Formats: sequence, C-alpha cells, structure tokens
Amino acid sequence: MIVFLTSSPSGALDVPNDAHLLDESNHFVDNLKKYWKKDMKALMVSAYPDSYMANDEMTSFFYDCFNNSGVPVVSFDLLDNRNLGLIVNDYDVIMLAGGHVPTQNDFFKRIHLKERLALFDGIVIGVSAGTMNSAKRVYAQPELPTESYDPNYVKYMEGLGLTELNILPHYQMVKDSLLDGKRLYKDITYADSYGEHFLVLVDGSYVLETKESRVVYGEAYTLSDGKMYLLCNENESVVL
Repeated sequence: MIVFLTSSPSGALDVPNDAHLLDESNHFVDNLKKYWKKDMKALMVSAYPDSYMANDEMTSFFYDCFNNSGVPVVSFDLLDNRNLGLIVNDYDVIMLAGGHVPTQNDFFKRIHLKERLALFDGIVIGVSAGTMNSAKRVYAQPELPTESYDPNYVKYMEGLGLTELNILPHYQMVKDSLLDGKRLYKDITYADSYGEHFLVLVDGSYVLETKESRVVYGEAYTLSDGKMYLLCNENESVVL
C-alpha cells in the first residue's frame, strides 16, 4: 500500500481552485505519477455519509482535479450511505475525504473500513480528517463549539492504522483560530500535546508512506510537550 497523508491535495482551502487542479507543490503530483498506472479507478470515502449533495460535488471536483493534473482516473465512485456495499479491492485509489474527525471515524467503524482495507494494495490518499483518521490512535483536535470543554467529547479514538503519525492539517489557516473563547493551538492543542507527538502540516505539505520509507514533504512542524519546532521547509523533504 502507498499512503499519501495530505492536508489538502488541491491546495490551500482559503484560495479558490477554479481550474480544478491538484496542488503541484512539494512534488505531490510528481510523486503520485511514480505509482500511477493506466485505467485507474478511484473511490472516495465520505466523512458525512448523509450529505449526498456535498459528497457528489466533492467527488466530481476531485475527478476533475486528477484528470486535469495528468494523473487520470477512468472513474471516481463514492462510498456513503447510498453505496455501502462497494468493494474496496475493486479500486486502485482510495481517497479518505475531509470533514469532522469524530463523525468520519464513526462512519469508518460502522462500515468496517479498517478491515476492508487490510488486503488493499493500491494507493490511499488522506485529506484533512481522512489523514487524521488514518492514524493507529487518532487525536481529534477540537473543532466545533463546546468540544474543547465538553466532558463527553472523546479526543482519542481508534483509527485505520495506516500510520503511526498524528497529523494536524491546515496550520496556516487555523493557527490563530479561536474556539470556545480560547486559542485553538496555544491554549488547547499545546496543552493536549503533553505526552504526545503531533505532526503539523500546512496545505500543500504531505507525508508519503511506503513499506520502505516515511517522508514528509513541504512545510511541517512537530508539536510535543507544549513546544513546536520547524521540522521541514517548503520545497524540502525529511525522512521520518
């Protein structure tokens, strides 16, 4: 299995992508092409299994992005509540959508996605929440109002086990965000990092994991025990 763990494979979420292209930053498209074959079939696994219109729009968008960027797919199907019987091993590329981490995690468990991926030997591409839920033990960074102080909010949960990394996406966009009257990073995530190790990515950065190696490409930081350090610069890579 080849695993691409991205923050956003189509570039910064706060910048319009009217051309429907994948982000070529940090050799992302070049690295995809190394593993791409003819007549690739892709499957998008949703984060919101009941949001049919949004799921259809997202799948159509990424179908365009791949085909417009020189990594063509012949089809791009969608796994949500309408299509629970789709067989993962019928596809060459599995894309794990972005969204709300706990909501997606619940859906992944309900459809037994971890078990369904056990014999998959193609390419997996995580997007934001999909990347976070790829971890063996997922850290669900609080995102919605009340989550940072709700005693019933579960921050750690079992993931797909595709990586040992806990990745936090969209750093350039959310680093100064406020949640529940607190700073998302300085007051919430830094405190949660004690005894943990988080890899923090900006949009356009990603991790490529194969059987032989694990490499981060682009701007990335490590956050542990309340301290953040620059790990990798834009247009560079570091073996993890």
